[in-house]
Amino acid sequence: MSKKRLLIALLTFVSLTVIPFGVQATTITACTFDKDTYQQGETGYITVTIYNDRENKIRVTDLTATINYYYTDGNVYLQKFFTDAALPVEIEQGNSSSFYVPFSLPINIASGYTKVDVKAVTELWSLQSERWFASEHPTYQLTLFTESPYKEQLEEQVAINKNVTNMMYLLGVTTMVFAAVTVFLFVLNRRARALTQPIA
Repeated sequence: MSKKRLLIALLTFVSLTVIPFGVQATTITACTFDKDTYQQGETGYITVTIYNDRENKIRVTDLTATINYYYTDGNVYLQKFFTDAALPVEIEQGNSSSFYVPFSLPINIASGYTKVDVKAVTELWSLQSERWFASEHPTYQLTLFTESPYKEQLEEQVAINKNVTNMMYLLGVTTMVFAAVTVFLFVLNRRARALTQPIA
């Protein structure tokens, strides 16, 4: 019976030292787009900063951004974009590393807000066993804004309307000034005729 207890205690100890715990080895501390708004068919990139908050080094083995597109006809399309970095990349304890995830928007994406899910896959280095173990997968969610293609047309139309309105005001003021000058000259001409007529 004591051999059985010793074997159970030994197996428990070995499993705790060899099998890693599911610990948070990384944190995505910053995740930003290269600009605030995008047009249909544009390309861009997401800057992702990953921080190692563990006692050992980690390595990033995968980094993706997944976008759920809604097309103008109402269909939904899921697309995954990958980092352009050569993975895996090691990050020492207490350090950060930045990565870029390029993406391109389809030309018929619906305008508005879209959620973007960024996910990193990391491994944690174990000094005891001197090998890499899978760790948690930190995530971050961003909101992408796609501007309506009609906004530019609307802004152009508003600018044209403003110019036309200004021209109409200018034409109205010019017409009123011309009418006032004409009336003034007409009155002045009548007085001059009245003064120059001979008295009979």
